[in-house]
Parts: sequence; structure tokens; C-alpha cells
Amino acid sequence: MKRPAVVLSIVLTIGQLASVVRPSVSADKPLSRISFGSCAKQNQPQPIWDAIVETDPQLFLMIGDNIYGDTEDMALLWKKYQMLGAQPGFQKLRKHCPVLATWDDHDYGANDAGVEYPKKRESQQLFLDFFGVPQNSPLRTREGVQSSHTFGPAGKRVQIILLDTRYFRSPLTRGYVPSERNEGFRGRYKATADKSTTMLGEAQWKWLEAELQEPAEVRIIASSIQVLPDEHGSEKWGNFPHERTRLFHLIRDTKANGVVLISGDRHLAEIMEVDSARSGNPYPIYEVTSSSLNAPSGNMTKAGTRFANEINSYRIGLTYFDTNFGMITIDWSQSDPLIRMRVQDEVGDVVLQKTVPLSLLQPPN
Repeated sequence: MKRPAVVLSIVLTIGQLASVVRPSVSADKPLSRISFGSCAKQNQPQPIWDAIVETDPQLFLMIGDNIYGDTEDMALLWKKYQMLGAQPGFQKLRKHCPVLATWDDHDYGANDAGVEYPKKRESQQLFLDFFGVPQNSPLRTREGVQSSHTFGPAGKRVQIILLDTRYFRSPLTRGYVPSERNEGFRGRYKATADKSTTMLGEAQWKWLEAELQEPAEVRIIASSIQVLPDEHGSEKWGNFPHERTRLFHLIRDTKANGVVLISGDRHLAEIMEVDSARSGNPYPIYEVTSSSLNAPSGNMTKAGTRFANEINSYRIGLTYFDTNFGMITIDWSQSDPLIRMRVQDEVGDVVLQKTVPLSLLQPPN
């Protein structure tokens, strides 16, 4: 039996879960404005929340490094969550719209960590506490923080799938060597040839397969780390190429329509596309990376701009290195709805954008 669309509300709390009126998304109103972001250092100012609220999102997705915990001390980890919760702009956001989340390495508990992190079960419960997940939720007893949520009426449904790329992920392989010197390649990890390694783990793969068969017109799949890039040596799905191929083939085999990928982690923003010839999926797959909410990267020029010469064969246009957030809008008023993928800066100006018709993201009949 197919699940009905749901109305979901999330409240972020400090200490015990608060009994307050929670913002929600109407089950009858199409979801058309989804904001997202990653990499927020809790001990630094976070002025970007004002610009995010000004864009009037119906939903905000926190897709990893929501805090920089980096500890096995759960009391300290919780204290750092409290620092995020105390940010005035973040409080303003959670009063404006529901917030959904997954984690990346720093809020999981350790830099670049995967299955080997010893406090993952304890960390999971703190994550669920902070994001207001009820004590009787299945997420409390399931391994990993992956979740799926569908909004809107039939014909205009948006499915949000938040993957967990930490809890089950196999150890990374060191030894990255750039193919060319002075080409901006950065990082320390290389692709593994060991096909017994995993990104999601078998239980999450089975869960994802079932979710992709649920009815929806648009599906936003959030991965805390980048999916498409090959060239850089940082964390990415390309370090487990057999798992990335599995993801593409799963989208194809389930005939999942309307898929758009979002990611964070890199302290840069870019929009990417992989075509059918490379992915094996019958329609192009787009990915929007947005990072960081308050910790920009790159080299600062004398003119005050940030840059890095990093090659990405899937990139559309430029890379943006300063503070940013992502926005996906869906224009349901068109006979062929338009999906706009945007990256916006700290004051809300659009710095990167790609618009595609929904009809482009369809498997063959």
C-alpha cells in the first residue's frame, strides 16, 4: 500500500523537548520553496539565517556538519548543539518553517569518520533529541539517521530523502595522487577497487529502494557529501565508484522520476550535471552543492574574492567559495513545472542557477 502524503513538523530544542507551536507544511499546498545548507560552525556568528528567512522557505534542510562536534564526549557534543540552538538567526528560522536534517562527519562525531566511530549510537540519539524527533519514532530504534518525507497533493508531491553517509560507510582509502600538477586537485583519498565496501550499508540500500518506489513527482535526495565529482581527493561517492553506480542504477531500475541531488561538505558551492551516457540513468541527474553557511574556504585575493582552481568535469558554470545556501523552487503553475536550482549568498543574491523542466527528469514510459 502506498503511503499518503504527510504533514511534518520539526522543532529544535535545547535540553528537554519544548511544548510549543511548531511550524508545518500544509498537506494540501504544494511544496515549492525548499532551502538547504551545510557546514555551520556553532561558535561563530551565523548572519546568513536572516537572508534565508527572507527567501520565505516552506522547508529547510540541514544536510550535514550542522555543528562541529568532533568528540567522543557526549556531554560536550550536546553543549555544541546547544550553541547552535542559541543562535538568534537559527531560532528565527525554526519559527519560520520546519527543519529536517541529516548529518555529516563533524556532527556525527569525528572528521571523515564512518562505521568505525565508536559513539555513533549515542551520537544518533543526541541528533534526534536536538531535531525534536519523538521518542516513539522508528528513527529511535533504527540504525542511522536516514529519513524520507513526502509533501503536497497528488500530482504535485515532493519527496525529501535524507541519506546517512556516515553510520555504515566503510573506511576510506588514502593515497590520492592528482593526474596533473598545478591543476587545483586537492584531497587525500582515492577510489577503492574493493567492491565489498559500502557507502550506505545493505539495510539502508533496501530502505532507499522502497522509498524510490513511493509515488512523487519531484524527489530531492540529500547526500551530505558530493555524489558526482571524480577529480578531487576529498570525501565523495567517487571514492566508492561501485556504490555510486549502484545509486544511478537504482534510480533507473525503480523508474524513479524527478530526481535532483543536493550535497554539502566541501565549503564551496557548484551545480553539476551527469548525462545518461555516463550514469546509465535514462535522464540527466543534477546535483547542487551548497557549503558553507558561515565558514567559507578558498584563497582570498587582494580584491577580496575567494578562488581555487579545482577541476570538475560535471560542473555547470562556476564554483562559488564564499558563504552561501541552496534553494530549490518549483513553479507548479506551468503546464510543464519548472525546477530552479539556486545558490544564494549571505545577503540572498543568486550567484549560481540552473533551471530545468520537470519533463526532462522522466524515465521512458
